Parts: sequence; C-alpha cells; structure tokens
Amino acid sequence: MDAIREKSIGLDGKVFTERRAERRRRALKGATLRFNRGYGAMECVVRNVSAKGAMLSFGDTTGAPVVFELYVAGSTGPRRAKVRWRSHVLMGIEFE
Repeated sequence: MDAIREKSIGLDGKVFTERRAERRRRALKGATLRFNRGYGAMECVVRNVSAKGAMLSFGDTTGAPVVFELYVAGSTGPRRAKVRWRSHVLMGIEFE
C-alpha cells in the first residue's frame, strides 16, 4: 500500500508538515477493541498503521475507553494501546 503523504491539509486549508515520528501505511482491516477485562468490546476499522500507532475509524468514538487491547484481523495477537486524539468518528492511538 502507499505511504501517507508527508504533508497534510488542516481545517483552515493550510498545508502543514507531518508530525508523526514514523510514516504510517494505509490499511483497511477490521479490528476489535477489548476493554474492561474482556467484558467490553467495540468493532472498528484500521485506516492506517505504523510500528508505534494507528488511526481507527468508528461509527461513533464516544464509547471507546482511553486504554484498551486492539485485536486486528490477520495479526498474531492483541496490542495494548492508548488514545492520543479523537474526533466523532476517528481515533488516533499509540501502541504501548
């Protein structure tokens, strides 16, 4: 898949440089957030990913906790993650 471009366009239309430590790769994979010792779960889509983090897409992010385990379809196991930013339908996470 293609790497995400080095520059992005902000809400005001101005171009700003990439602030991530590592480049992310585009993805379109189903995933599940597990929290509350496995009793809580939410489904999402991984939109981009790097070794240190990812961007997730939801119908609504308000029910997602700050810290959780992320199970990505086709991966070997869960990864512990924490929320770095969120909008109504998108959420940026950092792997711990």
